[in-house]
Amino acid sequence: MNRSPLAASTPKSRQSARTVGRQYQSVIVMLLVSLILIGGIGTRLAYLQLFQGERNRQLADNNRIRLIPRQPERGKILDRRGRILAGSRLSYAVFLWPISNSKQEWAKIVPRLAKLLKIPEKTIESRLDQAGYDSPELLRIARGLSPAQVTALAEFSQELKGVQVEAEAVRNYPYGDLAAHVLGYTGEMSDEDLKAKQSQGYRLGDVIGQMGVEAAFERQLRGEWGGQQVEVDGAGRVLGVLGEKPARAGNDVQLTLDLDVQRAAERALGNRKGAIVAIDPRDGAVLAMVSRPAFDPNLFSTRITDAQWQQLQSLDYPFVNRSLQGYPPASTFKIVTTVAAIKSGKYPIGTVLPTYPFVEVGGIQFWDWNRAGFGPLDFPGAMAWSSDTFFYQTAIGMGEDPLIQWTRRFGFGEKTGIEIGGEEAPGLVPDHAWKQKALDEPWYVGDTVNMSIGQGYMQSSPLQVAVMFAVAANGGYRVKPHLMMDNQIDRWRQSLNISPEIMRVLDQGLRQVITGGTGTALNVSNLPPISGKSGTAEDPPRKSHAWFGAYGPTSKPEIVVVAFAENSGGGGGAVAAPMVRQVLEAYFNGTQPTEAAQPAAVPTD
Repeated sequence: MNRSPLAASTPKSRQSARTVGRQYQSVIVMLLVSLILIGGIGTRLAYLQLFQGERNRQLADNNRIRLIPRQPERGKILDRRGRILAGSRLSYAVFLWPISNSKQEWAKIVPRLAKLLKIPEKTIESRLDQAGYDSPELLRIARGLSPAQVTALAEFSQELKGVQVEAEAVRNYPYGDLAAHVLGYTGEMSDEDLKAKQSQGYRLGDVIGQMGVEAAFERQLRGEWGGQQVEVDGAGRVLGVLGEKPARAGNDVQLTLDLDVQRAAERALGNRKGAIVAIDPRDGAVLAMVSRPAFDPNLFSTRITDAQWQQLQSLDYPFVNRSLQGYPPASTFKIVTTVAAIKSGKYPIGTVLPTYPFVEVGGIQFWDWNRAGFGPLDFPGAMAWSSDTFFYQTAIGMGEDPLIQWTRRFGFGEKTGIEIGGEEAPGLVPDHAWKQKALDEPWYVGDTVNMSIGQGYMQSSPLQVAVMFAVAANGGYRVKPHLMMDNQIDRWRQSLNISPEIMRVLDQGLRQVITGGTGTALNVSNLPPISGKSGTAEDPPRKSHAWFGAYGPTSKPEIVVVAFAENSGGGGGAVAAPMVRQVLEAYFNGTQPTEAAQPAAVPTD
């Protein structure tokens, strides 16, 4: 059966209509998908470039740019003649490059590193956490490496990616513990220090002065960080230097200390607990300042070991500067009592008083140190023999007010103003208000009697006592002790308006102490004429403290020396005076003691 052309073509026509363009659909879909993907990628690229471009460039740079900071060399500390008391030496330190590894990778490296360096793993982990694992700056984690540690780190370098050893300058004190309490020491900043000083440009791992001159003159000594910006490859190898800023060394600080006088004072005191202070009475320049027990500041320049720390802890407060702490000044204080008694108007310069075995006040017997008295004495004679009962009587007669007022005028009861005053105690000048507040008791006449000979509640430091002796030595000026070299004498002193007549009484009395009283240990032919005063402070139930202060030459004083032996027993004239003599011999003759001063067989207080 023949189909018509129309009937035969209808199914084929319908099929063509349904499939028209189908061969292009896949192409169109692919184009649409491509357009969407390209659009998304383009949008993302635009976002990354326009909105996050700077951040991404920084991340890329962090992967190829390393910042190598260069710590500045700390300024030197010099004595008055330019001799180095604190300088620098070369050492090796371990640095980490935090960004070179992920946190997980560091977790594998840290245990091996901790074992090689013999430091706790937690210490390293804490430093990395604090710096941040994306930090491009080198992070110091250990200082003062031994040669064996340097060798071991080199041997295991392939396993310690991101760890490197760098040379650096560390603090060096060439004379060990000499002047340790004055110089202080340096050490890495604590977290608390960093928070306080971060705004001043300090960074994690910075080394700062921790006490003494190192802390007081931190700004001058510190210097300014420098560094290199270098490009590295994936293995951390340096490809080139992109930029460099040289580190600027800190400024040198020249002190008033005299190395020879300091060395003599250290040797004279020996291993006794106590202090020796030497100052120039004309302007208060500190020539020597010794405190015992002491410590070697070199221990803190790198990393102190547990054994070294335990050894220091076994000593009796080795970080306390006893030159700046308060103790009863004992009979050295009779300088102030003399001035106060005469200035009160109750006792003219030529006053002569009988002395006794004791004076009774309020039913209490206040004894003279020799338990017998010395017969009639004037002010110079009472000073020479350090008669307690003479000064008891002047205290009772003038009352407490003139004595307290003049004590304060001499500088007691407040800090001296020395640059390392953060470690200084102000001492104590007791009065009615203080006693009522501290002890809930009124002031008694017996308190005035005790104060007149530097006992009772009175507290003063060896440095304050040296300032008192300077007043007697320089004609009546109170000086401000200082460590920074400065030749402007008038800047450091003020007049107390003590008449020349009173000054002559002090001169006569303090000279007689040496020529025939309690200080004959200094009446020697190899020294110029010396003036001074002894003191023995009771400290029950412990042994007494021994004091001696002196200056010379008597006619034109250049130096004041005060020696203090804590709980030494014995009198000041016997125990402390020989120490003073050795320091004066070093100053005037250039001789150094060969051993610690030995007690002298002399009349003593």
